[in-house]
Amino acid sequence: MKRILALLATGASVVGLTVLAGPPAQATTGCTAEYTITSQWAGGFQAGVKVTNLGDPVSDWTLGFTMPHAGQKVVQGWNATWSQSGSAVTAAAVDWNRTLATGASADLGFVGAFTGSNPAPTSFSLNGVACTGSVTDPTDPPTDPPATGTPTDVNGQLHVCGVHLCNQYDRPIQLRGMSTHGIQWFGPCYGDASLDALADDWKSDLLRVAMYVQEDGYETDPEGFTRQVNHLVDMAEARGMYALIDFHTLTPGDPNYNLDRAKTFFSSVAARNADKKNVIYEIANEPNGVSWAAVKNYAEQVIPVIRAADPDAVVIVGTRGWSSLGVSDGANESEVVNNPVNATNIMYAFHFYAASHKDNYRATVSRAASRLPLFVTEFGTVSATGGGAVDRASSIAWLDLLDQLKISYANWTFSDADEGSAAFKPGTCNGSDFSSSAVLTESGTLLKSRISTADNFPTS
Repeated sequence: MKRILALLATGASVVGLTVLAGPPAQATTGCTAEYTITSQWAGGFQAGVKVTNLGDPVSDWTLGFTMPHAGQKVVQGWNATWSQSGSAVTAAAVDWNRTLATGASADLGFVGAFTGSNPAPTSFSLNGVACTGSVTDPTDPPTDPPATGTPTDVNGQLHVCGVHLCNQYDRPIQLRGMSTHGIQWFGPCYGDASLDALADDWKSDLLRVAMYVQEDGYETDPEGFTRQVNHLVDMAEARGMYALIDFHTLTPGDPNYNLDRAKTFFSSVAARNADKKNVIYEIANEPNGVSWAAVKNYAEQVIPVIRAADPDAVVIVGTRGWSSLGVSDGANESEVVNNPVNATNIMYAFHFYAASHKDNYRATVSRAASRLPLFVTEFGTVSATGGGAVDRASSIAWLDLLDQLKISYANWTFSDADEGSAAFKPGTCNGSDFSSSAVLTESGTLLKSRISTADNFPTS
């Protein structure tokens, strides 16, 4: 990774681009632009730009910079409206990041092409004002060293504080991990070798256990599926990962259809796992064809069942429109904001598939994240069908946004299903390799590269 901070002098074409080394002096006006090449290949690269406003608040903004070589081109970008004329590049704000308060940042990114060399851009400016400052103050105390240990060792029992998922130190954290496919179909994908790889090589923070209720799932063998879920909870715990127990309702879309089953299931797993610190409960996967009032009614009957046995665990409530906060039904987050579930220590689920759900969905999440505790319990890099090509630009735009907002996520799926959303090529789960490039799909390669970066969980 190449990480560069632009410190450009006002009125000069360029004074310098310095590799981040020590803390430069703090400035009080202007902006900073931090440019990062996250990957590069023959003739192409992917880069990110973090711009921080050090001046007065702005309600609209445009970032400008210059490509040093004529062969450098922006091909496709995200989190801004990108354009290029000759060597001059501009990135204009979009709905969900249009306002930048003093000290606020926006994270942008693009895929580029180049011929010859690929030096860093120059002459960064925000609304025409050169980026001259740094947000680092040399008098600031040193930051805590990165915490060591497994995710559960460091964070302990989780809880909701404000709109964030917080750890035992009452600090907001982001969990990043993978979801199983239906455990009734892909059992061989969830053995010791695969979960060792997920914890140790992928460095995943959590495993979402997708237990379908219909579709040959829980309703066919309640005791058997409950045992299977508990076994996977134990396997995740042994590897220091959080386990997200997903009551995977999909068809029919009204979760009240499975209300009695949900009460039976959650009463059992909550009692059995009450003393564990690694369990999170997701009580309805994707409500669809049903009102928010009906979903809320279901939640307010199931949550007390969990609380009776496990009063401390975080509970995640699905939202209507396939857990889109209603966006897929033509609504938005306001119905949840104005009529929240009557319970504490809860979060709301949001799902997206990057090739199908783009700017208007990202705008909703950006708005809602300041009012509601959100957890992306499922997302895919492909279309909403679970298949098709990976939309790399939209996927990265989503992941960058979730990172920025500290929203936890689980990717669909840690499986070798014959579909674009699967992390592994078909047949992988019959072997023992769950990490090398030879077994990963394009989606798996992207997610492993994102999940395996350091968490840096706060401890004070």
